[in-house]
Amino acid sequence: MPIFQAAQLRRLATEIFVAAGAPAEEATLVSELLVKSNLAGHDSHGVIRVIQYVKAIEQGNIRPGAKIKVVHETRSSALLRGNWGFGQVVAKRAMEIGIQKAKESSVGTVCAFDLYHVGRLADYTLLAAKNNMIGIAMANARKSVAPYGGSEPILSTGPISYAFPTGKENLLVLDIATSVCAEGKVRVKLHSGEELPDGYIIDKEGNPSNNPADLYEGGAILPLGGDSVGYKGFGLGLAVEVLSGILSSAGCAYESGKKGNGVFLQAIDIGSFMFVDEFKSRIDDLIRTVKSSRPRPGFKEITIPGEPELRTESMRSEEGIYVPERTWEEIEGIAKRMNLNLSTIISRS
Repeated sequence: MPIFQAAQLRRLATEIFVAAGAPAEEATLVSELLVKSNLAGHDSHGVIRVIQYVKAIEQGNIRPGAKIKVVHETRSSALLRGNWGFGQVVAKRAMEIGIQKAKESSVGTVCAFDLYHVGRLADYTLLAAKNNMIGIAMANARKSVAPYGGSEPILSTGPISYAFPTGKENLLVLDIATSVCAEGKVRVKLHSGEELPDGYIIDKEGNPSNNPADLYEGGAILPLGGDSVGYKGFGLGLAVEVLSGILSSAGCAYESGKKGNGVFLQAIDIGSFMFVDEFKSRIDDLIRTVKSSRPRPGFKEITIPGEPELRTESMRSEEGIYVPERTWEEIEGIAKRMNLNLSTIISRS
């Protein structure tokens, strides 16, 4: 059961990406965000993706060092072509542009296409929140989710994220898939040799399944809400397809040849609507009021979106990050093929 400190995984991922041809600056950024996901407890977007990204570089689906092109721009919006660079590099730049435009025009909206997997959307909405703005992000990818009542994948997991700056309370940040779970969480279960909970996926015949391998053999993830109220997640997923698939020019999940992500990013300047300190104070009041509500039987407390991640980060920063055996074996294989000395990288202070 390999357990590593965050710094060890960051070094390892960075050296692997550099060996695969990535500029050092890009390799460092992508590695930092992957390990940040591990720290937050979202292993689906962590170092397990190193395996996928290296393969994508080798197949030409990621082009390290690609120049980002501004296809169209106004005072308050921009459309970017990522030219198949690392998704994290393109999305971060897109949100930075959105923030700058929001400073000038109250709202900055940036869409991007032709970019690879962006990782965890909260990384970009938090960037806006730390600049005293409201951050909004959505992304689409290849099809993996069945429509409500359907038996085959048509939509992507369609994640959405919102982040709001606060005063004394922790930042309020929501980052969820519009499906029951992210595809990466199924992948983590597959690598760990574990079954999925009931109601997550269906097999290629449309029957409920607990076997994560069934997803990759023609099955599908269910929309958020499952068989009971899955029409809600389905509706949200459709909205994400429109904004991050159609509006961004990235294409919808079901389209032939679809690859990578399409993203919709928005920054809203709070100061254009009210004093920032007043906003933060009222957000703090909202959080305290919600958290002070009486828990139902079986619940110990009310937790705010983003709070579980902060607690997990604190714990994993001290106790380390567990990497499934299969994941570690594949990363070892990549490092060996690239003539990297794993023991030296891991032990370096």
